[in-house]
Amino acid sequence: MTEPDRDLAPETPAAAARLVANHRRFLAFLQARVGSRALAEDILQEAFVRGLGKLDGLRDEESAVAWFYRVLRNAVIDHQRRDAAASRRLDALAAELGARPEPDSETRGAVCRCVGDLADNLKPEYAEALRRIELDGLAVKDYAAEAGITAGNAAVRVFRAREALRNQVMRSCGTCAEHGCLDCTCAGPCGHSRPPT
Repeated sequence: MTEPDRDLAPETPAAAARLVANHRRFLAFLQARVGSRALAEDILQEAFVRGLGKLDGLRDEESAVAWFYRVLRNAVIDHQRRDAAASRRLDALAAELGARPEPDSETRGAVCRCVGDLADNLKPEYAEALRRIELDGLAVKDYAAEAGITAGNAAVRVFRAREALRNQVMRSCGTCAEHGCLDCTCAGPCGHSRPPT
């Protein structure tokens, strides 16, 4: 039986000890590049977790510390790429939201009348809760006192009323409601159609 080739892998515990001994230097290195001690600590911890398992693959002539600095540089680059990608996604979302035109007051009024008519088809207590809270702007706790129920019951009633109204809008307007279409002149399965007045 031959002994493993000693020049292919360093003593892993010794290499790990060298890395741990350089913890402060690694942290300073990262902090200078990312600008935040907390973020530097997170990156370092993740690099330690991933890197310690790969120490076996180092060759004797390669310094574990030099190798780990390369690992840290790559971790910083990966972080910056993820950060840039997230920033691009947020910018795209902001542009998309900014590009959506706000409906004019006539359209908004037509939608409100349409939804109001649909609310009339709900249970009376649901319709009243929606009118008082959503249209009149009454606080849930004030509505609860007015209706003679607890604030918790009022919150549940409003939640259920919103869900029932959403279902009613979906039945009446189909995909218009799902995709945000504000054309309230469409005729749903019940034949509901109300052109703007």
